[in-house]
Amino acid sequence: MKAGSGIPLWIIALLAALCLAVLAWTTFGFVVPFKHETGQAVLDTYFAGYDESAVFHMQKLLDGNETAAKLLSAMYFGPELVFPALLAALLFLAFLRLGPLSAWFGRSLPPLVGKAIYLLPFVYGVADYGENISSLVAFGDSPSASLAAQLLPWMTRLKFASLAISFIVLVRLAVARWLSPGRD
Repeated sequence: MKAGSGIPLWIIALLAALCLAVLAWTTFGFVVPFKHETGQAVLDTYFAGYDESAVFHMQKLLDGNETAAKLLSAMYFGPELVFPALLAALLFLAFLRLGPLSAWFGRSLPPLVGKAIYLLPFVYGVADYGENISSLVAFGDSPSASLAAQLLPWMTRLKFASLAISFIVLVRLAVARWLSPGRD
């Protein structure tokens, strides 16, 4: 499928609705009960980031609270199995829907920049799954728990950075397309 081809808007709207539904499932089915059970937020919700000491604190918390550990594990094997793929697909299809790169910026971009822009949703998806795997390992009884605990904050930063850049580029492109004289 070429960029700017007729990707129906209803597909993008359906993906957005599915993302919102899974996000609600995560929030109300796992994040809120986890906070109620422990008084602590799930590390995935720390938008400002966290460090190894926060991961260590969460490991200690989960070691002492079996219900919280089960909630967190169920979250990663439930909605967090599908959400990164849904959101990455939504972002990618939105990029495709906006059209070719030359239409976005009004000039030809270096091929590497164009490919990097289209790869942003996939970087997000891989980082989110990496964060989920790191969490499962760090908060489990694995011999690699300390390595995963060191990797976890970096995966979260990469996830949020790629997601933020994707949203910024999408908003910029949507506004530029809306303001262009030949918009459809």
